[in-house]
Amino acid sequence: MCDYSLKSPKEASLNLVSSPPGKSNSYYIGIWYKRSPEVIIWSANRAAPVPDPTTSRLKLTKSGNLILYNSKLPVWSSNSSSYLSSPTNINVAILLDTGNFVLRDQTNSSAMLWQSFDHTTDTWVPHGWIGMNKVTGEYQTLTPWKNTEDPAPGPFMETIDPSGLHQFIFLWNNSKSYWASGIWNGESLGLLPAMREYGHLHKFKFVDDDKRRCFTENLTDERYLARSVMHSLLGIFQQWVWFGEATGWELFFVMPASPCDVYSACGAYGICDQSRKPPCTCPHGFTPTSVRDWELDGWNSGCKRKTQLECSYKDSTSGEKDGFLPIPNVRLPADSEQQLGGKGAEERELACLKDCSCTAYAYESECSIWSRDIRNLQSLSEGDNRAGTLYLRLAASDLPKKTGEMKSIKRIVVSAAIAIVLSAAIIGLTLIFVRKRHGASKSPEGPLVSYSYSHLQRITKNFTEKLGGGGFGLVFKGLLSDSDFVAVKRLEGVRQGEKEFRNELGTLGRIQQRNLVRLRGFCCEGTERMLVYDYMPKGSLVNHLFRKQSTTLDWKTRYQIILGTARGLAYLHEECRECIIHCDIKPENILLDSEFCPRLSDFGLAKLLGHDFSRVLTTMRGTIGYLAPEWIEGVPITPKADVYSFGMMLFEIVSGRRNSKLAEGGSIRYFPVQAASKVITGEVLSLLDEDLNGTADASELNRVCRVACWCIQELEADRPSMTEVVENLEGFSDLKMPPFPTNLQHLAKEVSVLSYYE
Repeated sequence: MCDYSLKSPKEASLNLVSSPPGKSNSYYIGIWYKRSPEVIIWSANRAAPVPDPTTSRLKLTKSGNLILYNSKLPVWSSNSSSYLSSPTNINVAILLDTGNFVLRDQTNSSAMLWQSFDHTTDTWVPHGWIGMNKVTGEYQTLTPWKNTEDPAPGPFMETIDPSGLHQFIFLWNNSKSYWASGIWNGESLGLLPAMREYGHLHKFKFVDDDKRRCFTENLTDERYLARSVMHSLLGIFQQWVWFGEATGWELFFVMPASPCDVYSACGAYGICDQSRKPPCTCPHGFTPTSVRDWELDGWNSGCKRKTQLECSYKDSTSGEKDGFLPIPNVRLPADSEQQLGGKGAEERELACLKDCSCTAYAYESECSIWSRDIRNLQSLSEGDNRAGTLYLRLAASDLPKKTGEMKSIKRIVVSAAIAIVLSAAIIGLTLIFVRKRHGASKSPEGPLVSYSYSHLQRITKNFTEKLGGGGFGLVFKGLLSDSDFVAVKRLEGVRQGEKEFRNELGTLGRIQQRNLVRLRGFCCEGTERMLVYDYMPKGSLVNHLFRKQSTTLDWKTRYQIILGTARGLAYLHEECRECIIHCDIKPENILLDSEFCPRLSDFGLAKLLGHDFSRVLTTMRGTIGYLAPEWIEGVPITPKADVYSFGMMLFEIVSGRRNSKLAEGGSIRYFPVQAASKVITGEVLSLLDEDLNGTADASELNRVCRVACWCIQELEADRPSMTEVVENLEGFSDLKMPPFPTNLQHLAKEVSVLSYYE
């Protein structure tokens, strides 16, 4: 035997690591990014930890096996020698820059015997693959950790569809399929529109050759890091990206969107409620099967009965008989074993009591009974047409003694062991993924934070460092800790009550996209309503376009800002669970991070103003530069109102000048009239900002100007959607020459169309 040799790659590291790092007596061979050592992307012995790293050794045998020993006992092996048809010179194990740990022949670097990419754990990284190895017949799968401290495989799995369809499927217990990605069409997967949106970041492709049938991806910029993770808690898939010199991971997309869409996310008898944090509870009469797992957010271990069923419907030895707990407003499990037809309430209950295996029944159009563990229960809102009432069988001693105890499943405490831990979530805010904190909290991947007024007052130095303001209120700079700056928006004129405010935050808090400013938290205390966002060090776009003392934005940066803003709007309009109309697209609301990446701000705040917001918005945004005609006409608006505003803003980004200007004599010079004319006559270069000295990609400039002219068409039906705008800007489609917008035709008779400068 000989010890393995290992070079030092640029990004990845391999060593024995505890789980969680530095806090456990269990050790694993792990691989992680040097920039992010707390994130393990692969583990060899995930189900067989070693207790002492000083007595453990990883060795490579002459037969070609990589073996981890605990003292002298083997606990994990690559089993690679079984693939050898004849002796080889393989005696080198190397960790590549991609994070792939490989065994190969030291005399022939292309002869690879074994690699970690063929044996994925919970994480998929660029250059890796998920699919089927046609040579060995093995499938690469993503399986999550059992809980936050135990990397042993959990019950969920992602893999390529074994039926032969070119798609991903998610499985529970390697049997029950609960989500599919949609079939590969040559460019993207049918149910993953985010793949197209982020095509500029990575190249995703499907491979079907004599060795593999798989999906793989590569990043377009080697400065970036990426990882796709099967979440260790709820069986959902997440994609994270680390951009260049950024200081942390950014979440790009999650699928499925709700943890309650995962089959048996909360295990046997657990109830999933996506509006709660944590989302899983045990019903009355049940307790977590493993309190330790639940403390570590391993809810899929489920719940168990506090008292075993008597299993007698009369003359029981204790003098008592089992009963039923009604659980209203739940999605009923689909796997009932028996239909009893139309029976009365007493007949239904009696039929279940007589069957010792019966655990629950329900009555909708007919009576259904269940005779095994109940799984996939989901709490729904009252009035949801999917909701029903489940009658769950309990031992007599566990039946509620008070009527008030049966009013709502949402008032039932999980267990005494974790009641204190969950008390803030049970009796406090009901927002999805919200936690209560009075102190500073830096958690880029965590939930929304509820801040106290006094804390925000302190971190903003009593609201003294003003960043900006508008119709919704003022924005102040705050310092949470060290260099973790935030922007605190102090809202004014929010008429809705606390419940509505929180419900809207439940929507906005789930929005995570690279081109949207991330909402970190909020304050809802007394009459104060405040929102806490990431701080954008480069300020707003308006500072760089119209203030000549600022550094001129080159064309490449402007085009990236245009494309990023379009992607953010497309996400709000078409990829959120509820369509969100921004209502205020203008350079002041496009913020720039340290790398000039655009971040839309104030998105969805119109939702906070109530049903009478149109009058407020029309008054506040009654500027000739951005309002769509339907705003002025007072008719209901659609996402096409944002498209119009976006088109108007494009002319400002291209030209570096305001769309409207008060000229001598009080007349208004309206630049879009001139701009539209130049687009139609093919003179777009004359619209370019003078400070750029004509240096711009001609095809990109022409594309942007055509998009702008189509966006400002008077009729909504004539304007493209933001998804179509993104496709055109990315070069996947072409727009024909637009007509002159009819709403500008009458303006052309009233305003000057001469060359216009600030």
